[in-house]
Amino acid sequence: MKVNRQSTNVLRVFIQLLKREAFLEWEQKYTLSGILFYAFCMVFIISLSLSRSVNPAIWNGVFWIILMFAAVNSAAKSFLSESQGQRYYLYQLVGPGVLILARIFYNALLLTILGLVILGLYALFSGFPVESPGWYALCVVVGSVGFASILTLISGISALAGGKPALMAILGFPILVPFLNVLIRMSKIALDGLDKSLIQPDLIFSSGMILLSITLSYLLFPYLWRE
Repeated sequence: MKVNRQSTNVLRVFIQLLKREAFLEWEQKYTLSGILFYAFCMVFIISLSLSRSVNPAIWNGVFWIILMFAAVNSAAKSFLSESQGQRYYLYQLVGPGVLILARIFYNALLLTILGLVILGLYALFSGFPVESPGWYALCVVVGSVGFASILTLISGISALAGGKPALMAILGFPILVPFLNVLIRMSKIALDGLDKSLIQPDLIFSSGMILLSITLSYLLFPYLWRE
């Protein structure tokens, strides 16, 4: 009975943190608007540079670069936009484990929506040479969740280490590049309409990276949070 009560309290705190993130996002609409404007400008400029008959491999690589930089800008605000006083206030109210999980979940949802919007804009301006749209959309969802799980923790580390955005780029680059390589390879299979069984190894690997990053975030963030 006590375990159930504790689980209910944790779930309630988790939901409240999600509501808080959504409220802050609504209050600071300029942040999300800036990210969307950045994505629109990138897509539009690239569409002027690339023709609709561009090599699908180049089309695919450019899309993931756009999404990765949009993800970095979006996830950076998780902790870097907070003052030390705000972090101390949260420290008094909630546990660090549930806080990092709530922010990963919220960023994953936000980046998934943002990724699909970018994909729609990119297809509108630069064509859509994808043979298996459903599988490609799945790759976008996996990539968005992966970017969120990796970058949210890195944002927390950067904020607690002095709040320097450059530190986030330095820490994130060695992790994001291998993950981005897997996403490009996996989405290229969907792009060419090849046998979907070829996606499974990369899909399992990327899902494992996501679970590992979430687990490490939950285990390591409390030690960072105490500092």
